[in-house]
Amino acid sequence: MDLAGIGAVVTGGASGLGAATAKLLSDGGAKVTIFDLNEEAGRAHAEAIGATFAMVNVSDEASVDAGLDAAEAANGVARVLVNCAGVAPGVRTVGKENKPHPIDAFRRAIEINLVGSFLVLSRFAARLAAADAIGEERGVIVNTASVAAYDGQVGQAAYAASKGGVAAMTLPVARDLAQHKIRVMTIAPGIFWTPMMAGFTQEVQDSLARQIPHPSRLGKPEEYAQLVAAIVANPMLNGEVIRLDGAIRMAPR
Repeated sequence: MDLAGIGAVVTGGASGLGAATAKLLSDGGAKVTIFDLNEEAGRAHAEAIGATFAMVNVSDEASVDAGLDAAEAANGVARVLVNCAGVAPGVRTVGKENKPHPIDAFRRAIEINLVGSFLVLSRFAARLAAADAIGEERGVIVNTASVAAYDGQVGQAAYAASKGGVAAMTLPVARDLAQHKIRVMTIAPGIFWTPMMAGFTQEVQDSLARQIPHPSRLGKPEEYAQLVAAIVANPMLNGEVIRLDGAIRMAPR
């Protein structure tokens, strides 16, 4: 699918992987709407790249519907969805003083990362299914999992479970949406430089980078965005999860 002139939605588009993706899609000619809860950062980034912003909570049905309404009003029915919104809690199953994992923290990770991704994509797809096809397809959905779906580390039970769910639903959702000519793919990034990573010391960042076989550095958000663009462009990519990780396999800690 050619990006030129088509509507696109990027959740979590105010920072990190989502921000880089929103910029690349916009640079490629797409009419982008950024969904994010950070209104200040989202509006600033949207203005900088010539996009539209909507403050959206991906785990709230009414908020998602309102965001899609705003995107459609601005740019027509969106043809590309990239789900980047997410949280990354770090909590052990049994913590200090033998206290169990707070269940609210576990639920929040599932609600945002997994339920939120499905909520947005299902409503996005329902609107797109009624639109005319462009050649042999109507549109493309790209979800974001993580290598933690396969190599979850200490303290990542909630995060790994949520991202494992995103990976697991890729094929059945692609099969569901095949009749509507909508493709579904998932990217599972390894260790990337994001605002969360910026909170670590340089020593910690360097240590993480050394764990990556090649290239031995943190991934760049722009490299995630490049893979999104490649997925959109290649009509045979469907129903699969792609690890984008420099061949890393995460150690327990």
